Amino acid sequence: MDATKRTAPLSNLQLELLKLYAAGVPDQYLDDLKILIARFLFAKARAKADQVWDEKKYTDEILNELLQRNGE
Repeated sequence: MDATKRTAPLSNLQLELLKLYAAGVPDQYLDDLKILIARFLFAKARAKADQVWDEKKYTDEILNELLQRNGE
């Protein structure tokens, strides 16, 4: 049995992050980058949620009704 584990090639994001690490980014910058990435991903998720909301023609009334049903 082969002891080496095969893995998929690195993604484009992983490659870019490796370039940052190789540049010797200070720890403070890494914390800032974590926040930046979190905000970016949150904005993408929110945009997708807004798109689904519009496509399904949801309203605040429908949301409140769903919340009431699930709260029982």
